[in-house]
Parts: sequence; C-alpha cells; structure tokens
Amino acid sequence: MWAVFALLSAVFAALTGILAKLGMEGINSNLATAIRTAVVLVMAWGIVFVTGKYTGIGDITVRGWIFLVLSGLATGLSWLCYFYALQIGEASRVIPIDKLSVVISIVMAFLVLGEKVTLTKVAGGLLITIGTFILIL
Repeated sequence: MWAVFALLSAVFAALTGILAKLGMEGINSNLATAIRTAVVLVMAWGIVFVTGKYTGIGDITVRGWIFLVLSGLATGLSWLCYFYALQIGEASRVIPIDKLSVVISIVMAFLVLGEKVTLTKVAGGLLITIGTFILIL
C-alpha cells in the first residue's frame, strides 16, 4: 500500500510544478508560495480535524517538535527556492533538478538514518543523477 501512496505523491508533485508554472505568471514567486502554503495549511488541518487526530498533539515529544519544526523550515525554504526557480526558468529544466532531492535523500538516509547501502540503491541514485543531467542539457 505504501507504493500506491508513493506513486500518488509523485503524480501530485508533478502536478505541483506544472500548475504552479501556469498559475504564477505575473505573480511574485514568494506571494505564490505563500498562497500555496495557506492552501496546504488549511487542507492539512482540515484532514486532522475530520479524522479526529488532533488529540495526538499532546503526545508529541520535544524531540518530535524540534524535528517537525526543522522539517517545516526546510519545506518552506525548498518551496521558496522552487517557486523562484520556476518563475525565472523553464519547468522542464527546473523540475528535474528539484527531483535530485531523491538522490540527496537516499544519501542522507544512508548517512543520517543508518539505512543499508546496497548496489541497487547506489545504481538507482546514479541513474537518476545521470538522467537529470541529460534532461537539463
């Protein structure tokens, strides 16, 4: 089931770039990011309240809060950079470079999370990297 949601994530992420490029013509990239963020905020809290999961807020540890806040900051910075790059660059070049996050995440999973390094994961990461550079030429 995780693979279905991962694939849906990829589809929605692809739509994000294309829809953003279409929608931000003549709009400052920071304003566009703020609008997108507000929509995500309302949607996420709506899901939390509809599913009744808001009761878990008190169970979050200090460590959990720190890493969730840091993750939020990283997301915000990523979105600001991504929208600015989309505003000034071609979507067909910006989006593949943004997806190098997959390779960076794999490396960080090895280094930070201690996940097992395998030949398949290394080969896949190299192929994604090579593919990205071919796409942006």
